[in-house]
Amino acid sequence: MKPAWLASLLGVFAMRPARPAEPVELASTAAQGAARGYTPKLLLSPVNPLFIWFSLLITLLANFLPWGKTPFVPDFLALALVFWNVHQPRRAGIGAAFVFGLLMDVHDGALFGEHALAYTLLSYGAISLHRRILWFPLGSQMLYVLPLLLVAQFASMLIRLWVGGAFPGWMFFAESGIGALLWPFASWLLLAPQRRSVERGEARPL
Repeated sequence: MKPAWLASLLGVFAMRPARPAEPVELASTAAQGAARGYTPKLLLSPVNPLFIWFSLLITLLANFLPWGKTPFVPDFLALALVFWNVHQPRRAGIGAAFVFGLLMDVHDGALFGEHALAYTLLSYGAISLHRRILWFPLGSQMLYVLPLLLVAQFASMLIRLWVGGAFPGWMFFAESGIGALLWPFASWLLLAPQRRSVERGEARPL
């Protein structure tokens, strides 16, 4: 048998309430981001599909302007296709790129299917890399946009050479460089209708 004093001591420990958990202070996401030097990104509303097609139509008309053979004028439609296939790959896909490419072939009087093939390859590459591209800031995204535009131009040039065309010269690829430099401006412009403030209000918790 256990001594009485030992039994009493064990009873006291058995009846002692559990130690209350220490309160844990959870900082807000914004406070944690500020402590780490992170600037919160802008919130984006859902995109209107009509705006996607409107922007593609406007860039198509921009390509229809009489630019001539100026090498430093970018392919506005190609840039818009890259943007929407990166940000909305399910709404503007390879099919849209193919149709707009055929329209460009008809306008330029080029070999039928030249722009269609180039834009299809462009859209396929943008869709394949869209998750990786969106991880980076705009300055770094330009390093992905430039090869995509160059691949589209290179495919178009190969088709011209295949049917007996002359080599257009290295300045032919300058429009891809200009297009990549315009990527931050194009992103700012095309995301403008979706952009909203990150500040919370009493009537808007998000």
